[in-house]
Amino acid sequence: MLKRSLVQLLLCKLLHLCEQELARLDMPFNVKKSACMRVGGRFSAKCANIVTNEGRELSWINSIRYLGIYIESASSFKCSLDAAKRSFYRSFNAIFGKVGRIASNDVIIQLIKTKCFPVLHYALEACPLRKSQYNSIDYVINSSFRKYSTLNHRKLLMYV
Repeated sequence: MLKRSLVQLLLCKLLHLCEQELARLDMPFNVKKSACMRVGGRFSAKCANIVTNEGRELSWINSIRYLGIYIESASSFKCSLDAAKRSFYRSFNAIFGKVGRIASNDVIIQLIKTKCFPVLHYALEACPLRKSQYNSIDYVINSSFRKYSTLNHRKLLMYV
């Protein structure tokens, strides 16, 4: 218990130092947009609340969005692809909603390459992906094209 309160005290002191430095830079600390998250071997351990200089508590969360990437609390650094997959499906369905089966396969392939794939692949180079996440990305692409029988999804994969 003593060790836990010492860690909490050190975290609060570190936060207070950061708050002071940000105040000197005229960048006030926004508690509403700030949160705490653990990554590492003890990521699931219960954490004590950290209090700012103003007496407001920072919340502990399981996932943080930073520059469009969702980082999850886990035993090692891990990114979530759920939002990227949702955005891919949304843009993919928007393209087919507009051009549907009217446009040729080449036009649809070019639209998907320029509008959908960047959404799905955004910042993947910054995230260490597991094999299951690679398989998940492949599944998203393959399942989208299987839905539309006029488009040969193998042909699209050859273009990519």
